[in-house]
Amino acid sequence: MSDYDILFEPVRIGPKVAPNRFYQVPHCNGLGYLRPRSHAAMRGTKAEGGWGVVCTEEVEIHPSSDIAPCIEGRIWDEHDVAGHRLMTAAVHAYGALAGIELTHAGLDAANESTHLTPIGPSSRGVLGGTGFEPVQTRAMTRRDLADVRRWHRKAALRARDAGFDIVYCYAAHGLTLPMQFLSRRYNDR
Repeated sequence: MSDYDILFEPVRIGPKVAPNRFYQVPHCNGLGYLRPRSHAAMRGTKAEGGWGVVCTEEVEIHPSSDIAPCIEGRIWDEHDVAGHRLMTAAVHAYGALAGIELTHAGLDAANESTHLTPIGPSSRGVLGGTGFEPVQTRAMTRRDLADVRRWHRKAALRARDAGFDIVYCYAAHGLTLPMQFLSRRYNDR
């Protein structure tokens, strides 16, 4: 028996079972919401290659998290579910589990295509976008916090409807509202 045999054994993740322990973590590829068929094919290829779990890139939960010109996933409303179903079907076709990483970019979202006022833990210049726009975030109110929780819940339900087996709340790298609220660098309340 090899020290690495365990990698090829099934593993339970909550109520689901991955066929092995090869886990393709979320990563961006530039296909996102604009090219759902290409995105599904690319993720399906990973499942075909033997990965037990295949995940999306970060997927925006609401139009106020628009990080254009970067192209990532979106699950803003029910219209986005069909594109995600292509990916989950491609991954499930090879017996792998499909994961989605939900995010609200907060201070990193300049909202260049939606033109919504960016929100964050404090009022400050946005971190994302092209870097040339003078866009200021609005400090979030209690109502905004309740809205973000509601948007996350709705996005998680849409992800379930799209066939995802694993749902993440992305909260790292200073690129998301949860991390920005925890950091004195971004939160001056």
